[in-house]
Amino acid sequence: IRFLSKFFHWMKRFKSEAIVCLENKMSEWEPKVVSFLCNWCSYGAADLAGISRMEYPSNIRVIRIPCTGRMDPKFFLSALREGADGVWVSGWHPGECYYLEGNYYARRKFALFQNLMEYMGIEPGRLHFSWVSSAEARKFVDVATEVIAAVKALGPNITFVKTMPKVI
Repeated sequence: IRFLSKFFHWMKRFKSEAIVCLENKMSEWEPKVVSFLCNWCSYGAADLAGISRMEYPSNIRVIRIPCTGRMDPKFFLSALREGADGVWVSGWHPGECYYLEGNYYARRKFALFQNLMEYMGIEPGRLHFSWVSSAEARKFVDVATEVIAAVKALGPNITFVKTMPKVI
């Protein structure tokens, strides 16, 4: 009985030390967000924000795609599986797509895929979709900041990350 009481005391102390260590790491942690930006609009807004020396979070990794309608749901899964904490897709405003209807297809895919992700147990705040045209650099910066804040509030993505296989 004495051994068990010492063991439980040790476990309690270990858990509290682990929680403090985790809290310290969380305060230093910054989310990694992969953003898929339309070549004709949102990528231009990111470029304009950079040229205008506007500051936005540096932990966004931009991937330029021809059109948000080209966005495949496998891209979301791939990004999350490879360690991204969030995914952001941005394209033309509805009705203004360079390829006429691409943003409508993207909006439909995103709505369906977001429901699937919730069903799979991935928080809905890890996926973001926005409309930003090439002349809206300020809006790009604001949305980028909002996306980073939302993903940071959720914490690191540990649900869907691919790990190295263990060799026995």
